[in-house]
Amino acid sequence: MKTTDSRLQAGSFGSWQMTRRDLLGGLAAAAVAAALPFPAHAQAGSQSSGTAQAIADHFSGVTTMQGEFVQFGPRGEQTGGRFFIERPGKMRFNYEDPSPMRVIADGRNVAIGNVKLKTWDLYPLSKTPLTLLLANKIDLSAGMVRGVKEEPDLTTIALGNRTIFGTSLITMMFDPKTYDLRQWTITDNQGKNTSVMIFNVKTGVNFDESVFRIPYSDIHNVNGRDR
Repeated sequence: MKTTDSRLQAGSFGSWQMTRRDLLGGLAAAAVAAALPFPAHAQAGSQSSGTAQAIADHFSGVTTMQGEFVQFGPRGEQTGGRFFIERPGKMRFNYEDPSPMRVIADGRNVAIGNVKLKTWDLYPLSKTPLTLLLANKIDLSAGMVRGVKEEPDLTTIALGNRTIFGTSLITMMFDPKTYDLRQWTITDNQGKNTSVMIFNVKTGVNFDESVFRIPYSDIHNVNGRDR
C-alpha cells in the first residue's frame, strides 16, 4: 500500500512513550480527524449503500492479514511496528525498538505486555474496542454502526460500543476502489483519538498458533477476568 505521509518516508517514529490504556484504547489509524465524529443522527440505516456494505463484507472476508503500522497517540506520540490479524478475534502488535510493548488478542482476551519488564495486563476481548475490528462480520444494519461516509477516495465506517474503557468509537477507512483497509481510529469517551496507519499489507497468510499465544502463566494483573 502506498502512502505519501512524510513521517513514513523519513522512517522516524518519534516517541514511544504510551500508556497501556493508550495502546488498547488506541490501536487505531492515521489522524484523519475530518472523518470524526459522525453526528448522532448519521445512522447507517439511512447512510449506507450497497457499496459500503460490499466493502464491509470484503473486509469481513479477509480472514488473515499482516503488515506494518505507524501509531499516532492522542498526545502526538508516535511509534511503529508489525501487526498480525486472524479473524475472528486474534491480533498481535509488535512495537519496534526501543518500545518493549506487545499487544496480543487470542480470541478470548487481550493482553498488553512489557517484554523487558515481563509485566502484562489482561482484558476480555469482548469488553474492548478491538472486538469490533476483529468481528466475523460487519453488518451495517446493526445498532453498533454509528455512521457511514462515502467520498470519491475514501469510504469511512464508524462503529461504537460500550467497553471497560467507556463508550468507544472505532472508525475504519477503506479504499473505495480496492476495498482495502487503509487505517482505523479509535476515539475514547473523552474524545481523544489514537490512530494506526497500515501499509505493506499481505492477506491470506498462514500463521503459526504461537503468534497469538498469550503467556497466561506470566500474567498477574487481570482486568475483567476471563482466562
